[in-house]
Amino acid sequence: MSLSKSVRFSALVAIALSAASPLFAAGSAGAAPSSAASAPAAAASAPALREVALVTPTLQMWPDQIEAHGNIMPWREISVGTEVGGLRLLSVQVSVGDVVKKGQVLAQLNPATAEAELEAVNAQLLEAQATLAQADATLARAKRLAASGGVSKQDLSLYETQKQTATARLDAIQAQVKTQKHKLDSATLIAPDDGVISASFATEGAIVRAGSELFRLIRQGRLEWRAEVKGETLLKLSAGQEVVIRSPLGREIKAHVRQVSPTIDLSTRNGFVYVDLPTDTNFKAGLFVSGTLAIKRQALVVPASAVLHQGSGDQIFTVDADNKVEALDVTIGRSRAGLKEVISGVDEHSRVIVRDLQALKPGESVTVQAAAKS
Repeated sequence: MSLSKSVRFSALVAIALSAASPLFAAGSAGAAPSSAASAPAAAASAPALREVALVTPTLQMWPDQIEAHGNIMPWREISVGTEVGGLRLLSVQVSVGDVVKKGQVLAQLNPATAEAELEAVNAQLLEAQATLAQADATLARAKRLAASGGVSKQDLSLYETQKQTATARLDAIQAQVKTQKHKLDSATLIAPDDGVISASFATEGAIVRAGSELFRLIRQGRLEWRAEVKGETLLKLSAGQEVVIRSPLGREIKAHVRQVSPTIDLSTRNGFVYVDLPTDTNFKAGLFVSGTLAIKRQALVVPASAVLHQGSGDQIFTVDADNKVEALDVTIGRSRAGLKEVISGVDEHSRVIVRDLQALKPGESVTVQAAAKS
């Protein structure tokens, strides 16, 4: 009886398994399409690479301004004095600040002594001329007599020597006459050129010494600004460059560089720039002023949109050879017409991203849209 029940149980299990087999087969067949459909869905959900636009930095000549300071000085200054000494100063006809013309009388020394000395040498001149004339006549007569034996050769030689001596003495006296005339002319001090009297050391009644300075003259009234700049800055400057000088009265005066100093001071490492000033500036020699010198220098520039300003500084994003983003810290200089100067951080070969910088992440892969010159 137990065996019969066991047989029937086994038969029932077999029938159940036979009935379930089609269902398991159907389930397996349905699972295969579901797995196949999941692959495209996964591919569709992968993010696309960001597309970026690139530029390369370019070198441009940009105007720049250099601040400088210096003194207003005379363009040329002439010392006016006397070459003769021992004469009394009778009158002074100009004062400091007077504008004078070339040849104008500045002062008059007492000419009495010079006139007396000139008269004395003129008398000596007449005497020397007479002596020479007599010696010449004596020699001529001796030569005529020598032909007939009336004058010995020794006497003839003596007469020739007398004439030569008289000639030499006449030459010496004539030189003295020129000296005395020059001394007399020097008694009147005249302006050697147009200009402005900047200093006077003349005192009426004083006995002047030879070579003493009596006046100082700013030649043609011209002034210049001697701007002191650093030695390396001096190398960037040349004649003709524009200069703007700030007057203490509030005006801005335009001028031009006349000359750049050929040397640099060894102690200060600075040099001078000589700037010609207009005649209507109303500046005074010795005034200390400041100004700007305009130059042009090379600048490495990128579009302003390529620079991201962070709290700690500025950054530029570049793309490397593997098309991955790099964030570079840069130093930014001047801005002009939608461009920014990059002082350090990139070079003219860098591939710089120009927009949408906020969304970029260092190290991410991107695709390049285009390359252009800034």
